[in-house]
Amino acid sequence: MLSFLRGAYGRALTPLARFLLRIGLSPTAVTFAGTLGVVLAALWFLPRGEWIAGFVVVGVFLLADGLDGTMARAGGRQTRFGAFIDSTMDRIADGAVFAALAVWAAGHDVATLWCALAALVLGFVVSYARARAEAEGWDASVGIFERADRLVVAGVAAVAVDLGAPLWVLTLALGVVAAGSAVTVAQRVAAAWAAAAASAPRRHPGTTRRRTRGSDSLSGPIAE
Repeated sequence: MLSFLRGAYGRALTPLARFLLRIGLSPTAVTFAGTLGVVLAALWFLPRGEWIAGFVVVGVFLLADGLDGTMARAGGRQTRFGAFIDSTMDRIADGAVFAALAVWAAGHDVATLWCALAALVLGFVVSYARARAEAEGWDASVGIFERADRLVVAGVAAVAVDLGAPLWVLTLALGVVAAGSAVTVAQRVAAAWAAAAASAPRRHPGTTRRRTRGSDSLSGPIAE
């Protein structure tokens, strides 16, 4: 849902990206630093219920998620391995955030715990569905709930609860993240299904089947 902001976000980060390149930092270094910051902040603040501080720090480090890509484009350093590292680190950061919320919920509210676990698992499936489809050569980059959507919805709700909103606000938000992720998985499965059907070999309409001794062969055009 927030993908339309990526272009403006990338342009806003361009001056900082060029500065970091000039002082010798690489996009990969920024990727690792951002992931480490998110993980440490999430695991330190969120299980303690310090959600304002936690998501402020997490949000600052999540800037690196867009910054590394902007640096790679500005410096002509875009590589397939860099994209692989970036995607892998994203999964680690996301896992830390939702796992930390689940750790807190385990000692406070069962419904929130289950919603956090569902959001965690389904978020990984969203990413896996796209990656597996791309490995087959299919485009499955669709869906209503991507990474930024999941983190923003969960983060805003957690901060609201820390400011005095009832806990059900967070529970509901995590449920929305889980449901939105499930819909996104279904959308990506459907996209992969359509791509697979479009790329499947089609039998010639005039092809007929005949039997030969010791084999099952086709008469007419050779089957693909």
